[in-house]
Amino acid sequence: MDIILHLGAHRCGSTSFQHYLRGNQAYLEKDGTAVWEPRVTRDGLVSGLFAKPTKLNARDLQRRAMGRVHLKARRAEREGAKRLVMSDENVIGTPRSCIRTGELYPEIGERMARLDAAFKGQVGRVLLNVRSLDLWWSSAAAFTVGRGHPFPTDKRLHDISNSKRTWKDVVTDLACALPNAEIKVLPFEEFVGRSDKILFHATNRDAPTNLADCWLNRSPDKAELRAELAERGILEKDFPVGIDQSEGRWSPFDPIQNSKLREAYADDIMWLAAGADGLATLTEDTSRKRTGTSLSAGTVRKGQPHDEETDKRRLA
Repeated sequence: MDIILHLGAHRCGSTSFQHYLRGNQAYLEKDGTAVWEPRVTRDGLVSGLFAKPTKLNARDLQRRAMGRVHLKARRAEREGAKRLVMSDENVIGTPRSCIRTGELYPEIGERMARLDAAFKGQVGRVLLNVRSLDLWWSSAAAFTVGRGHPFPTDKRLHDISNSKRTWKDVVTDLACALPNAEIKVLPFEEFVGRSDKILFHATNRDAPTNLADCWLNRSPDKAELRAELAERGILEKDFPVGIDQSEGRWSPFDPIQNSKLREAYADDIMWLAAGADGLATLTEDTSRKRTGTSLSAGTVRKGQPHDEETDKRRLA
């Protein structure tokens, strides 16, 4: 049985993809594809797998989690599954931990090594969605603030915008942790609202189009963040910079910081397009009309193919 991991990342349409998988589960099972999405993985399946070594019983927790994963995979294979697609972005970390450390998924290597061990080293393909770093960090910040967490400090924003860790480092860590796996990198800018295309690249099989264009779990915009802050009892004069009375997406970064993050993402895409040192493949949606073989400047700048003034269904 082929083991295929869809790792998100967060804020890159993973919730929409998982909704699509659930909605087409009967079709996929008939086609020989077993699906593990968060309703499966977060129901105790991987609990303890990523336990910190500081816990007294961390090793026991990890061993039990590995056993659960292995047994459930074996059961799926006995029931006729030819391939298993596991989609859960939390296995690589969380947006909150990224903001807290100021780095992009700093523990992904160790976490993926443990997950691969649970599958007995049989992970054959990995899909990673990436997004322009200015928009990814802004979306992650808005999402965490909307969940009640504090705003990132000015120092943290400075550290994030000057961090040397980018998607290139994330991909490199993945390749080290999963040496036997094919790694496909799918830009959010091309695959937003194209869940069927993501599944096709995961399985190399025709995918159903039902629910393929759904966009879910967007991060709160400025108006929603103002309402959240007011509910917390924070006065308007104490609102962070950028959450004014205007509408649209909130960015906690200043123009110079945003520029640095966009430039870092452009470097990542160039590295991927040049072959990623043989570690991964930049996967493009060839069904869309394009002007060239690389992302257009407008796409990188905007982070999605439609301006939010003309498409209110944006996925943030």
